[in-house]
Amino acid sequence: MLGRTQGCDLKRHVDDYVVFDLETTGVSPAMDKIVEISAIRVRNRVPVEEFSSLVNPGCLIPPGASRVNHITNDMVAAAPTIQEILPEFLDFIGNDILVGHNIYAFDLKFIYRESRLIYQRIPGNDFVDTLSYARRKLPQLAHHRLGDLANYYGINPEGAHRALFDCRMNQQVFERMSLESDH
Repeated sequence: MLGRTQGCDLKRHVDDYVVFDLETTGVSPAMDKIVEISAIRVRNRVPVEEFSSLVNPGCLIPPGASRVNHITNDMVAAAPTIQEILPEFLDFIGNDILVGHNIYAFDLKFIYRESRLIYQRIPGNDFVDTLSYARRKLPQLAHHRLGDLANYYGINPEGAHRALFDCRMNQQVFERMSLESDH
């Protein structure tokens, strides 16, 4: 549901949620653009439906971004714009709790910016940021990047930095973290 305020970081495990991830032209939510948006609906801890689309950012993708996410200008040339795909994404997530790695500082800021531009409102979904969740659940780890967590749990991180693969990996990490005792 679109509104004027963002949701709350729940800081706990939930059984039903939508895990999502973005790939972008850079690291600035104020300046850079979305080039891929993916999400997985999870019910009772089981993935049940996927959403994924490349996004034409309306600008050239810097070579440095392409080296990280392997998304090229040719790949997004015929892709929908964010104005075209955001309504589908928002419909997919509905009022579900959102889960993602570093979504509070990164992914949600991109979604909020685009939603404000298109609708003058933002999604008010509550969320669980698996980065802060991991720091609380696994304080013994030196690093809490998604790839580090995947390695810790024996999940193959090959294919990282493509949005749908990162969603799949994060969903598995989130479920495994929920089994850890609180420290």
